[in-house]
Amino acid sequence: MGAQDTLPVAAAFTETVNAFFKGANPNKCVVKITGEMVLSFPAGITRHFANNPSPAVLTFSITHYSWLEHVLPNPQLLCCDTATTPNPDCKTFWVNMPNLMTHLKKVAEQKPQATYYNVDMLKYQVSAQGLTSTPLNLAASWRCEPTSTDLRIDYKYNGGAMTTPMALNNVQFLIPVDGGVTKLLAVLPPAAWNAEQQRILWKIPDISQKSENGGIGSLLARFQLSEGPSKPSPLAVQFTSEGSTLSGCDIELAGPGYRFSLIKKRFAAGKYLADN
Repeated sequence: MGAQDTLPVAAAFTETVNAFFKGANPNKCVVKITGEMVLSFPAGITRHFANNPSPAVLTFSITHYSWLEHVLPNPQLLCCDTATTPNPDCKTFWVNMPNLMTHLKKVAEQKPQATYYNVDMLKYQVSAQGLTSTPLNLAASWRCEPTSTDLRIDYKYNGGAMTTPMALNNVQFLIPVDGGVTKLLAVLPPAAWNAEQQRILWKIPDISQKSENGGIGSLLARFQLSEGPSKPSPLAVQFTSEGSTLSGCDIELAGPGYRFSLIKKRFAAGKYLADN
């Protein structure tokens, strides 16, 4: 990295979607989406800064900014213009370079083996519109009889919640069933029943628009009970997704001296629950 070269920097947006679905009522869906943006610097940059103690100021813009709420820039490292900009959908930040150089030097001493250093830059919340902001819509319904329980989970992939519709990976549906389950009378598609923890688990490798029925499906199970009726429990769902965000945010450089070697986007389910 010579003094004239542009320095490679990588950025990563990671978002977490928390959702609570109540029955099949779309108006009762509560959603909270949080996110963070991290910049990654190659380890060699500390040598470059040592030889160039007055480097170009790293300046970048976050686009689709109007979708964000409660934005918390790293107070030690980031500055931004508080004046209202002509374009509210784009916000420019610049890095406090002396503080960044001190921080990276410290990290380099603590982690001499590291090939790159991750630095938290922004934390934020995403403006959510209820059900339409959830990448996977859910409805759980129970029919509880004294000797049996029927459980039905309906799910629907919602590509509209993402900027670029990407598959949801490693999707897991986990739900406890009490009432002294003695036997699984029927289960579709196949699932794993854990007798010790009294929980049933469905695993689907991925759900997307390319899935059967465009990512719309149902999970069904009937349980035989010895101590019924069951008391309905919340369904917990987990998934991850690579290559897109729910906020639609992006980052672009707003000054010379640097280039983005990579911009990663991903999101995952946090507390993602559905109740009867």
